[in-house]
Amino acid sequence: ARRGGAAGRNADRDLDAVCALFATAARAEERTGGRGALNFLEEVEAQDIAADTLTRRAVRPDAVRLMTAHRSKGLEWRLVVVAGVQEGLWPDLRRRGSLLEADRIGRDGLSEPLTPGALLSEERRLFYVAATRARERLVVTAVKAPADDGDQPSRFLTELGVEPKDITGRPRRPLSVAALVAELRATTVDPRVSDTLREAAARRLARLAALGDEDGRPLVPSAHPYRWWGMYEPTESKVPLRDRDKPVVLSGSALDQLANTCALQWFLGREVKADAPATAAQGFGNVVHVLADEVASGRTPADLDVLMERLDSVWNALAFDAPWKSAQEKEHARVALERFLKWHVDPNGARAGRTPVASEHDFDVTLEAGSYEVRIRGSMDRVEQDTEGRAYVVDFKTGKQAPSAADVAHHPQLAVYQLAVREGAVDEAFDGERPDSGGAELVQLRQGAPKKDGGDTLPKVQAQQPLSGEWIGDLLATAAGKVLDERFTPTTGQHCTHCAFRASCSARSEGRHVVE
Repeated sequence: ARRGGAAGRNADRDLDAVCALFATAARAEERTGGRGALNFLEEVEAQDIAADTLTRRAVRPDAVRLMTAHRSKGLEWRLVVVAGVQEGLWPDLRRRGSLLEADRIGRDGLSEPLTPGALLSEERRLFYVAATRARERLVVTAVKAPADDGDQPSRFLTELGVEPKDITGRPRRPLSVAALVAELRATTVDPRVSDTLREAAARRLARLAALGDEDGRPLVPSAHPYRWWGMYEPTESKVPLRDRDKPVVLSGSALDQLANTCALQWFLGREVKADAPATAAQGFGNVVHVLADEVASGRTPADLDVLMERLDSVWNALAFDAPWKSAQEKEHARVALERFLKWHVDPNGARAGRTPVASEHDFDVTLEAGSYEVRIRGSMDRVEQDTEGRAYVVDFKTGKQAPSAADVAHHPQLAVYQLAVREGAVDEAFDGERPDSGGAELVQLRQGAPKKDGGDTLPKVQAQQPLSGEWIGDLLATAAGKVLDERFTPTTGQHCTHCAFRASCSARSEGRHVVE
């Protein structure tokens, strides 16, 4: 850049572009809270016109202007409000500049960063600029917390020559358009207020609803009754979700969601198909399941190097937010496969005496559950025969969380597998004979076993004893009843953390305003 000429101009342009990229990334971080570098780059590449939040916009003469103190230089207004004059924010004595410190680049190279004293003087001059933009009236606001370690007004307030006035309690009127509309809407339907006041609120709403911009678009669309969803009757489909004359089709995972987790989450995800697309974590699990199936079926030898070769051939097809995350997950996959192999070949381990008879075994059985007929479909990761000739079902898990021992005893998915065995789902693998169910287990490949069970090199195994009692039948009947009666009531719990429908769920505060 310092050589000048065409090469120097190109270097200046490239440096400006890099600085602009970092500035855009900083604004995206503030706007969205951070969604990963790859998502940010995808958003930038998808822009037809590069976004620039600093571009000057046309200002209507009757509008309130909102700007920084720097932008206000050379301008004046009758009334100026300088808001948020807090200690730590004004003056802000943190070092200036971006990651590349472009602000330090001068004609003579890099200049020294400003000292704290110089920063304080610069902040005082900036406050002076903001305060002197008012021709008639200046309003300066700050927040004062009761505790000494909370928000405190800036030291600059004492330099104005006016004693600050303390104001406590809620403001007399709403301070935003959304709050004003909410108050007016509430007033129009409140039976406790007078008819005169209700009519005045309705007239004010009508005035707000009639406001539009130069293109005729409404400025306050929420003021118009056509946006008041609470005034509409709930919609209802004329076509039933399920035909009552046919069996209700369920899977083990669907049963768990319907009966124990959240019926609304099941409906929106499975029936409406509104769930988020497959994640990298799901891709991780699919790859590990396929490799485990190949080892069990004999198509691939039980050798870690061979399995890692097969893993390498498909790993780059999985989408991760960053290369380091891909490398981290690949190492987790290697550890999971190593645990699987040791569990698979160890003659004295948890599966001692059991022989594999089927892998990725599909099943489809229909059974009675109370007054309902339920058709259960799914796939068993592995079916084994124990020393007593019974069928034992194994389900591999690659998630980061494992259920408690009490939850495993009544785990719906394992219980469904055992019910399917009772109904003949694995007869073909047992030469046409109907085996008894010997139990089922979850093999947690991401988690090591307790020390007493072999330690971290083996997977954590959680077994369910052969079924007893009627609890699984009752669970199936409950789930089938919810589907046929279309009773999809939301239920809160730990599953809400990763739910894609929180923003429109009536059981969550962030979604309640959408549906109520």
